[in-house]
Amino acid sequence: MTRALLLAALLVAAPAWAQAPTVEKVEPPDWWASHSINPVRLLVRGRQLAGARLECGRLACGTPTVNAAGTYLFVDVTVPRDAAPGSYPLTLRTAAGQASVPFAIAPPLAAAGRFGGFGPDDVLYLLMPDRFANGDRANDEPVVSRGLLDRAEPRRWHGGDLAGVRQRLPYLKSLGITTIWMNPIYDNTNVLDTKEVYDGKPTTAYHGYHAIDYYAVDERFGDRAELRRLVDAAHAQGIKVVLDMVANHTSAYHPWVQDPPTPTWYNGTAQRHLANTWQTWTLADPYATPEMRRATLDGWFIDILPDLNQNDPEVARYVVQNTLWWVGTSGIDGIRQDTWPYVPRSFWRDWMGAIKREHPMLSVVGEVLDGDPTMIAFFEGGRVKFDGIDDGVDALFDFPLFYPIRNVFAKGSSIREVAQMLSRDRLYRDPQSLVTLLGLHDVGRFMGEPGATHAGLRLAYTFLLTARGTPLLYYGDELGMAGGNDPDNRRDFPGGFAGDARDAFTAAGRTPDEQATWTHVQSLLRLRAARPELRRARPEHLHVGEQTFVYRRGRSLIALNNDATRPAELRVPAMELPAAAIGGCAAPRRDGGEIVITVPARTGCVF
Repeated sequence: MTRALLLAALLVAAPAWAQAPTVEKVEPPDWWASHSINPVRLLVRGRQLAGARLECGRLACGTPTVNAAGTYLFVDVTVPRDAAPGSYPLTLRTAAGQASVPFAIAPPLAAAGRFGGFGPDDVLYLLMPDRFANGDRANDEPVVSRGLLDRAEPRRWHGGDLAGVRQRLPYLKSLGITTIWMNPIYDNTNVLDTKEVYDGKPTTAYHGYHAIDYYAVDERFGDRAELRRLVDAAHAQGIKVVLDMVANHTSAYHPWVQDPPTPTWYNGTAQRHLANTWQTWTLADPYATPEMRRATLDGWFIDILPDLNQNDPEVARYVVQNTLWWVGTSGIDGIRQDTWPYVPRSFWRDWMGAIKREHPMLSVVGEVLDGDPTMIAFFEGGRVKFDGIDDGVDALFDFPLFYPIRNVFAKGSSIREVAQMLSRDRLYRDPQSLVTLLGLHDVGRFMGEPGATHAGLRLAYTFLLTARGTPLLYYGDELGMAGGNDPDNRRDFPGGFAGDARDAFTAAGRTPDEQATWTHVQSLLRLRAARPELRRARPEHLHVGEQTFVYRRGRSLIALNNDATRPAELRVPAMELPAAAIGGCAAPRRDGGEIVITVPARTGCVF
């Protein structure tokens, strides 16, 4: 019997009630020839997929597997190395009918000027797209999620988007930023979230951390083409781009929650799961049992965000491919990975290995929000830990230094706290790889701290931008933007939205204090760019007092006085110094084998 006659016989033999298959979504929608992952595993979502087989035309397909509900199909597709870019639809057939499976081979992006990574030579700038600038008002109220925009409500959408970020790149360039990090831009929850309620009000996913589609840009931010335009425009101005990614959890409204592709796709179900206990210290405890660690690794955030199970090989494969798809389709330079401790380290090892095989220079910074330097050292990549794993991550945030910075320069505590924390750099494989910061979206603003002033903020920046590590600025902190804890720390950037009373993207729209702080940051960034030692040289601590700190990096000397009322006269070993480039200190005078530096109150000088 010929193939055509056999198919006809099967169709005739199909029960009258059988329905033809339907295909709703294919992930990934496209891939590349000559990629380090080949074959690529497709996840096809649809209906009536049981018993399906695939005809793949010019591509080669493996044997598909379908879940018990007949709603998800997995299949490996091998892409010939010489396959030309274009559409390569597959045909899915069952006894009841057939459906087309759209798939394409994408043209690869040229590596030159892309996938470049970041490090101590860079300055990162974290911005929340929804709160930075609205560049395209047409996407403020998309059809699928109308009624969610309200700038008067801090947990609603406000209208910022990728076009707004692209249009403000000249502002970031003039400040001296070399790398922007954006919160996740995945397609997020399209409804008011009645599962997450604060002060009696449901929330929206304006922040980007509640994904419902890992292969789409949220319609309020733009689309895939707009992301490419932003990345290309940034690269044209010498600015790198880092995307935030979330491998730990999904939105409670993701289609998988009610219909998972595999029985073990999540750790638990909406009806029965562990709540996260946040005890990340157990992961670094050599005496903790697997049961002790389970709630931290498998628990659902705030008891509602479904926890992905990276021990399921299909989940692991999905996340790895999704990561590489975003990188390959956008040309970004780095990744900030959310909630690093809450995912098995064995998965991170494999995930990092897959990234480096395809993009060796791309950088990853992991979020370990912990003030204990031993915890940061445990998760730091480059060394095998007691569990036999090196997770391979390039960088982590320096939260152990963040807390002393806040205590000292905002609250007026002894500056010894900063020097003492730096002495714990002996615990790290590479202190230079750490990302240092004054603030970000998960903590209150610097200027929201008790006792914080613009003078203290400027002094904090003098330290941050001359200390070791890769510094991070949080949008608006270059102005001294106010704000308490979430969501008050996520206010709109003044001037980024129609109808704003002022435009702080321009000097004319800033207050005198804001302008002084902005100019101070710009001057420090220019000096940092001009002096390689402020980015690379090993620090030498020359003096630490109750409120004074002097250190040297190469030929540059930094003197800090955190006393709010009195100047400080500081003595250090004699050396040749240029005139102060930052801070307004008088020229040092020699006194025997020492030089004497007078630093005004609440001031830092860079010589």
